[in-house]
Amino acid sequence: MKLKEDLNPMLLLLFHLMVWIYTVITFLPSYLLSWVSRPDGSFYGSEEERAKRAKARSVLGQPEGPYRAVSSMKKLVTSLHPGVDTLDKMFEYAAMRFPHRDCLGTREVISEEDERQSNGKVFKKVFLGEYRWLSYKDTLTAATHLGSGLAALGQRPKTNIAIFCETRAEWIIAAQACFTYNFPLVTIYSTLGGPAIAHGLNETQVTHIITSRELLETRLKAILTDVPRLQHIIVVDNTPTVWPSYPRGISIHNMAAVQKLGARHENARERKAPLPSDIAVIMYTSGSTGIPKGVMISHSNIIAGITGMAERIPNLCEEDTYIGYLPLAHVLELSAELVCVSHGCRIGYSSPQTLADQSTKIKKGSKGDTSVLQPTLMAAVPEIMDRIYKNVMTKVEEMNCVQRTLFILAYNYKLEQLAKGYSTPLCDRLVFRKVRSLLGGRTRVLLSGGAPLSAATQRFMNVCFCCPVGQGYGLTETCGAGTISELWDYSTGRVGGPLVCCEIKLKDWVEGGYRSTDKPHPRGEILIGGPNVTMGYYKKDAKNQEDFFVDENGQRWFCTGDIGEFQEDGCLKIIDRKKDLVKLQAGEYVSLGKVEAMLKNCPLIDNICAYANSDETYVIGFVVPNQKQLLALVDQYGIRGSWEELCNSKAVEELVLRVITEAALTAQLERFEIPRKIRLSPEPWTPETGLVTDAFKLKRKELKTHYQDDIERMYGGK
Repeated sequence: MKLKEDLNPMLLLLFHLMVWIYTVITFLPSYLLSWVSRPDGSFYGSEEERAKRAKARSVLGQPEGPYRAVSSMKKLVTSLHPGVDTLDKMFEYAAMRFPHRDCLGTREVISEEDERQSNGKVFKKVFLGEYRWLSYKDTLTAATHLGSGLAALGQRPKTNIAIFCETRAEWIIAAQACFTYNFPLVTIYSTLGGPAIAHGLNETQVTHIITSRELLETRLKAILTDVPRLQHIIVVDNTPTVWPSYPRGISIHNMAAVQKLGARHENARERKAPLPSDIAVIMYTSGSTGIPKGVMISHSNIIAGITGMAERIPNLCEEDTYIGYLPLAHVLELSAELVCVSHGCRIGYSSPQTLADQSTKIKKGSKGDTSVLQPTLMAAVPEIMDRIYKNVMTKVEEMNCVQRTLFILAYNYKLEQLAKGYSTPLCDRLVFRKVRSLLGGRTRVLLSGGAPLSAATQRFMNVCFCCPVGQGYGLTETCGAGTISELWDYSTGRVGGPLVCCEIKLKDWVEGGYRSTDKPHPRGEILIGGPNVTMGYYKKDAKNQEDFFVDENGQRWFCTGDIGEFQEDGCLKIIDRKKDLVKLQAGEYVSLGKVEAMLKNCPLIDNICAYANSDETYVIGFVVPNQKQLLALVDQYGIRGSWEELCNSKAVEELVLRVITEAALTAQLERFEIPRKIRLSPEPWTPETGLVTDAFKLKRKELKTHYQDDIERMYGGK
C-alpha cells in the first residue's frame, strides 16, 4: 500500500532524522490527547484501541447471525427524536430548532460562454458567484406553498407524483412539499433513456411531474405522447409562461407560479398528514440489471435509515456544511441530504461539471463549488474518488525529484502513523494542504457508497485529504442503510458493522461454496432485516416473493444477492456477488466484480468491464484506457495515430493487455481470472451513454449488447 521509495539515500536519512526528532518532541502530548474522557469519567481510549473493539455481535451466538451493532443488541433504533416518525414532522422539527440558519444554497450564475477546444469541440463554460441561501424557515414555507399549489392543481393525497430533475435546491423543496401533503414521490434518474422514463411514469400512473426546463426539452418532450395520463408539468426554472408545440391537454406551469397559487388564502386547506406506514417515495433503480424497478419506501423506512446513518457521523451538527452533487434520485444522496436536514446542517448544491476548480464547466481562473463552499461533509461514489486518486498521482509523477521525494516520504510516514492511530499535523499542513484544498480544505468526513472502494484509493483519501473515509453498504431496498465503517477504523476492504437500525445475517450459498460454517470467517449471502427494509417493488409481486420475506417476529428482510463475511470484530466484508459469478467451461468460478476492482487500480485503466461466457475457458474485457497513460505507452514503442486509431489497433491492444496482465499478477489474481483478450474503447462510459448508471455502476446487459461483435471476435466466432 506504500508508495515506492526510489530515493537518494542522503535525503532518506535526513528525512528519517527529522521525523525521529519530531516524534520524540510530540510523543507525550499526542499520547495524552489521544485519550478522551467520557462524561462518566471513564475513557474512550486511543483511536487504535477504539478501532480494535467489537463493532457488532451475533445476537444468538451463531456464526450465521443475526449480527447487530453492540449499542443496539436489545432493540433496533427506529427514529432520531421521540414522535418524529414522518418526513414532514422531521422538517418541521428542524425548522423549529434552526429557523434562521442556512438550509439550501445555490450559486449565482454570473456569465456563460462557449469555449472552443483544440480538437474543435465546443464546451459551455460558466463563471459562478457566491452561494445564495434559503433559511430553514423559508424552505419550509416554500415547500408548504408548493404542496398547497399542487393540491389546487388537482394532485390528491396518496396519489403518485413524479420528479425528474437534476440535483438542486428545488428538488428538495418539491420533495418536502410532497412529503408534507402525502403525495407519494416517484423518483426517476435524469439519465435514463426514453423508454425507461415512460415505463416508470406509466407504471405509477402519474398525472403531475416536476422537472427542469432542460430535461423537459431534451428528454421528456419526445415521450409525452407515450405517457397519456400526464396532465400537468411543473418546471422548476424561471421560464417562459407560453410553451408552444406541446401536446394538447398538457398544462405547463412555473414552480414559482404554483407556489403563488398555493399561497393564496382561498387555496389554504387542511392537509391530511401522512402516517409512518404511508409511501413517501417510489424510487426507481438505475437499471444496472435490467428494466428499472420502483422500490416503495415508507416514511418510517426513511426515518429509520437516516437514524442509523447519522449515528455513524460523530459530532454532526448545525455547524456542518454538506455539498450535494450526486443524483437525488439515488438513495445515497437523498439519505445523506435528509440526514443533514435532520441535524440543521446547510446544503450547498453543485454538479460533477462544476465541483472543483478544474471541472469541465468552470471557466479557467474562476473557482469551483468546493473552493467557495468549503464543505465539511461529502458523499462520493468510488468512480469519482478513483479519478481524483489517479489525477493526483499523475501530477506526483510530474514533480521534480525533490518535490516527489518529499511527497512520497510524507505519504509513507503518514500511512504508518494512521496504522498506529496517530495524526500528523505537520505533514498535513506542509505537504497535503494543496491536495486537501481540491475539496475545499475543510472536509472532515467523506462517505463512500454505491460500489466497492479500492484499498489504494481509500488509503490515498485518508492520507492526502486528511479525513476519514466511511465506507458504507446499503441498497435502495434498505433505504441505503446497512453498514458504515466507524471513522476511526482505518482498515481497508471492509464496510463496517451493521447500523443501529438494522441487523444482518448470512445465508448459505452452497453452489458458490459459501457457508456460515466456513473458517476462519462465516460467509454467505447477506440478508438485511429491520425497520429500514422497504415495502417491496411497485407492482412486482413475484419479485417481492423472491427478494423479501417477513420472519416469525414480523420483521421484514431483504435478500441482497451479495456475498459477505463477518470478521472477528463484527465488521462485514463484501467478497462476491451472486450475479457476478460465472462458471467457466473447466469449472472454475470467476467473480467479475473482483477482477474489475483489482484492475481498476492500474493507472492505464479508467474503467473496465470483465466478461465471461460459461461455454468458454477464459475471461475477456472491455477497457476504457486513460488517455494520458496510453499515449505515453505507445510513444515508447513509436506507435502513431489518432485516438480512435490507437484504440482500434491490434498492436496497442496487445501492449495494454501485457500491462493489465502484470497488474493482475501483482494483485494476485489467479491465471484463469486474468482477461486473455481485450477491446479498447475510445469513448468513456458515462450515464449519458447508457452503459453505466448515475452511480457509475456497470450496466452489464447494455455493455454486452454494445460489444456483442467484439465478444464474438474475442471468443473466435469472427
